[in-house]
Amino acid sequence: MTTPAPTPVTALATEGNVAGRLSFVDRYLALWILAAMAAGLGLGRLVPGLGGALAEVTVTGVSLPIALGLLVMMYPVLAKVRYDRLGTVTRDRRLLVPSLLLNWVVGPALMFALAWLFLPDLPAYRTGLIIVGLARCIAMVIIWNDLACGHREAAAVLVALNSVFQVIAFAALGWFYLSVLPGWLGLARTDLDVSTWQIARSVLIFLGIPLAAGYLTRRIGERTKGRTWYESRLLPRIGPFALYGLLFTIVLLFALQGDAITSSPLDVARIAVPLLVYFAVMWAGSMSLARVIGLDYPRATTLAFTAAGNNFELAIAVAIATFGASSGEALAGVVGPLIEVPALIALVHVALRTRRYFTTPQEAPSHA
Repeated sequence: MTTPAPTPVTALATEGNVAGRLSFVDRYLALWILAAMAAGLGLGRLVPGLGGALAEVTVTGVSLPIALGLLVMMYPVLAKVRYDRLGTVTRDRRLLVPSLLLNWVVGPALMFALAWLFLPDLPAYRTGLIIVGLARCIAMVIIWNDLACGHREAAAVLVALNSVFQVIAFAALGWFYLSVLPGWLGLARTDLDVSTWQIARSVLIFLGIPLAAGYLTRRIGERTKGRTWYESRLLPRIGPFALYGLLFTIVLLFALQGDAITSSPLDVARIAVPLLVYFAVMWAGSMSLARVIGLDYPRATTLAFTAAGNNFELAIAVAIATFGASSGEALAGVVGPLIEVPALIALVHVALRTRRYFTTPQEAPSHA
């Protein structure tokens, strides 16, 4: 990416000859992501023991290479957030209330229903999918939101809210959807043993570190050089690292389970179908709801992507810790990003084509 980080969003958002306005790297972003996925799968399949070696490089149970990739990916985007505008977002009830309902009521319930509908005979994969549905996104959603011209400050607030609710509610929701609700419905039950610290650790690493770094970078940069210098000189230099971190993370994720994925294509296909339905329904439903309640395009986009995305790193970590690295639950978690990455990239392009159906930020009514 040779242009400032905001440029792809601005160019993509402009109607007309969009492709001609983008740099070579930005124009073929989806291709680079697919190539990174293929490279990771190939490495995991062709290099014996690579997945195991990567999995063993951990700090307090967190994969260090993946953590590094996610931190590099998220830092430039969080450095672009204008933190002095967050107060406006936190008072926007028309955004916050639907987001909480979509993430913590609709999302888990929808994944539970889809898992039982599509995988009634595969309990391990079904449980893995339900865990994925409980892990709300706090990382890659920031990239998808930025590419789709979403509201950066709103995304930062919603991700922070998801993080707090994740620490508080994940274990309780896991108990409800895997044990209590199936019992009420006469279905098979599963126990999920996950500690609050395990969830909090994931949040602190994957959101806390880049959020603090981004905030401090903007605060120090604006104080020493001013906002104009910060946004016109510094951000263009650090912006491309978001893409580099994204591609690096994707390669590692697919290398970790490349052998398992390529060895079980039919199982992967069975898991993929409910995931595709989930992403499509959550995203389309959220965009439709946003239009009905009168959100402008940037906030509607942010609402949709934060509702549709999932925290695959947390889901995989919980599945491995509870059921083992070679379990079906872990494989279902790994298939999550295999489907989520291309699905949400496709939805980025769909979002940009729907903006004419929404009010612009200038036309949208102010929120009390």
